[in-house]
Amino acid sequence: MADRLDTPLETRRRFIRRPQLDEDASGKISESIARFLGTPRFIIYLTLFCLVWIAWNIWAPADMRFDKAANGFTALTLMLSLQASYAAPLILLAQNRQTDRDRVQAEQDRQRSERNLADTEFLAREMAALRIALSEVATRDFVRSELRNLLEDLAAEQRDGDKEQDGDRPEKKGDRSRGGADRQARG
Repeated sequence: MADRLDTPLETRRRFIRRPQLDEDASGKISESIARFLGTPRFIIYLTLFCLVWIAWNIWAPADMRFDKAANGFTALTLMLSLQASYAAPLILLAQNRQTDRDRVQAEQDRQRSERNLADTEFLAREMAALRIALSEVATRDFVRSELRNLLEDLAAEQRDGDKEQDGDRPEKKGDRSRGGADRQARG
């Protein structure tokens, strides 16, 4: 015996070990049974079993019958009651596991929705920033208008340059055109 209260007692050794049941394994087994109980195959098997049972106990020789029809097939009723008494808890276990899975799935869906919302908000902010940045960037129409203006200026200068080459003759004193003013400024 332990002398002190904070020292645990020694455990006794057992000759026969208790089986360690894994809850997940037993849950999987109960789910598989519950799934089978809900299939048309099970209903067909159970119907055939009952029909064979009743047929045997009605038409078999009297000394080979084990469940009399006069008693209302008492053994068959007990067998079906036993099956139902095992089926109900197995179905409940399967439903509890399904509820747990649904809860986990709902939590994962909620987290995924939060991430999607955060991503959507981030993308909306990025698009707004791009729109603001693009408002400061030259647009296609602005660049085209500037290029047209430059082309017009170049064409005007080229015309003036052609006039100058053609007009190396002395100008009239009253000519105040731009080309003449430029020549006067240079000369």
